[in-house]
Amino acid sequence: MKIAVAGLHTECSTYNPVLAREADFRVLRGPAMIRDQYFDFLTHFPAEFVTILHARAIAGGPVERALYDRWKQEILDGLKAAMPLDGVYLAMHGAMFVEGMFDAEGDFIAAVREVVGPDVLISASYDLHGNISQRIIDGLDMFSTYRTAPHIDVQDTMRRAVTMLVRALKTGVRPLLAWAPVPVLLPGERTSTQDEPARTFYAQIHEVEEPTGIWDASFQVGYVWADEPRATACAVVTGTDRAAMEKAATHLAQDYWDIREGFVFGMETGSITECVDRAIASTSHPVVLAESGDNPTGGGVGDRAEVLAELIAKGATGVIFAGIADKAATDKAYAAGVGARVPLHIGASLDPSSTPVDAEAEVVFLLETGEPRLREAVVRIGGIDLVLTARRRPFHNIVDFTRLSLDPHGAKIIAVKSGYLSPELGPIANPGIMALSPGVVDQFVERTERKYTPRPSYPFDKDFKFVPAVKWSKRAL
Repeated sequence: MKIAVAGLHTECSTYNPVLAREADFRVLRGPAMIRDQYFDFLTHFPAEFVTILHARAIAGGPVERALYDRWKQEILDGLKAAMPLDGVYLAMHGAMFVEGMFDAEGDFIAAVREVVGPDVLISASYDLHGNISQRIIDGLDMFSTYRTAPHIDVQDTMRRAVTMLVRALKTGVRPLLAWAPVPVLLPGERTSTQDEPARTFYAQIHEVEEPTGIWDASFQVGYVWADEPRATACAVVTGTDRAAMEKAATHLAQDYWDIREGFVFGMETGSITECVDRAIASTSHPVVLAESGDNPTGGGVGDRAEVLAELIAKGATGVIFAGIADKAATDKAYAAGVGARVPLHIGASLDPSSTPVDAEAEVVFLLETGEPRLREAVVRIGGIDLVLTARRRPFHNIVDFTRLSLDPHGAKIIAVKSGYLSPELGPIANPGIMALSPGVVDQFVERTERKYTPRPSYPFDKDFKFVPAVKWSKRAL
């Protein structure tokens, strides 16, 4: 069996003014894909895989239209060259927004379907914060999504999607696809599977699956910071038994609706001022202070300096702040060199709507790199070791700190641009607190402007009734 592999994988806040361009993506082409640890699991399957192109980026702003069009055409040309094909596997995120276009994944999947024709099976894997549309469902045969947030089952999900595809090709059984939208749209920080009620909800998803009639049951929380018509939660079911699929999709949709008011933040929260005060007063360490409104892995810009300003104003010490994206400040630190004291204008370099900080800093560490866009500098402002970066990036793993000669375990306060804490920072947080800070991924989603999000939708609307309705793919009909 011959299966093509491709994908465009990113999450885009429609409120983020910074376009995602080619330099923001990690791009794999051809044989390099299957040699990469992200896709090396494909070698475990009895199939010939034709790897075309996969572009993946952390969350951000809309994707540049010309870039999307070019990569889309490259993938379509690769599919044409690989024909005849038995199947296609698409490794996606599901919340891509291309400038000037709604439902980018719908456009992409429909184009793939048109090239390969109606007889080639297509399977896709998604992030649970992706958004679904009827057009997406109509173009696919199989679908699977993550069941954990933070995401620790990425490759498990990818394997499920490929396993279904190989199963269908080996047996000749063509599965069906159904979905049930739920008018609920909540941030990931309120729906983490580490916390209730999401933990119990996602733990029971596998219970509706059975070996013959239902191949995969998935549930999309959706992506709340994309104001577009497909922004909604939904159940998606792949299988062969229509009655069982309809029952499962209805059950998951109703269950999620019933628990909608139970979703709360899993960490202690507060304003920037409240959280900084708590962090400084804490008798246990390290306090991990998450700045949620500017979280780059949620679609934030990553250049806001309000938390830094508050830490400086309160005289905080023993602080590691990782980090602020500011190319000009980073380059200025590199030009000055380690040991130099340099006046810096920090923050608001990408999104000028926030307030920058002006301070004199000592340059204490410069990451050795031959690529200016990968530069990372550590500068000291009073009792704060601040990481400046030339590009937007998160600091979620211990190695992100140690490679800069920073010891997160020994810090009193670790400030990171994050929502729920990563699997590596969560266990060392003592405690973890989340600042409900301003930014393009504002946790107060009710105050975000909504021009295109379907209404009524919770939590933007509260007083309305909902009855699940299962919709089938055009191919199933």
